[in-house]
Amino acid sequence: MTKDMKFIADEMLGKLAKWLRIIGYDTIYYTKKGDNGLIQQALIEDRVILTRDIMLAERKLARKCILIKSENFHDQLEQIVKELELDTKSKLFTRCLVCNDRLINIEKESIKYQVPEYTYQTQTKFYKCPNCLKIYWAGTHKDGMLEIINKLDSPNLGV
Repeated sequence: MTKDMKFIADEMLGKLAKWLRIIGYDTIYYTKKGDNGLIQQALIEDRVILTRDIMLAERKLARKCILIKSENFHDQLEQIVKELELDTKSKLFTRCLVCNDRLINIEKESIKYQVPEYTYQTQTKFYKCPNCLKIYWAGTHKDGMLEIINKLDSPNLGV
């Protein structure tokens, strides 16, 4: 599948939306009420709809739609990655987990007073969201995330 694939996840799939952002995919988490707006945005922006709602998945206007089978986010992520043959490595950690914008590299000195002192002292690379201004660095949680992502690429292991 294309590297530039974009998604829109309905309100039942917030964790899946976050994990698609972690692996670098443009993913909107749609929390407004009503399916019509979600479908309209998906059509306008050429996004694949991700839902657990059978009625939404069966609507004719929801042309590009994937019905997510599991309630478990590990299984959800595995389903999408395998079904769409998503690249889980090349765009890893390039999107803001809060607002979905692309992250930019920033000079360490420019954020000295915006991160904890220990973080500033121990980290060398920092990224910032140009939209919501959240700052990111490779903290201890990164290893756990990579473990989950690596399992996606291992045949027959699952997550």
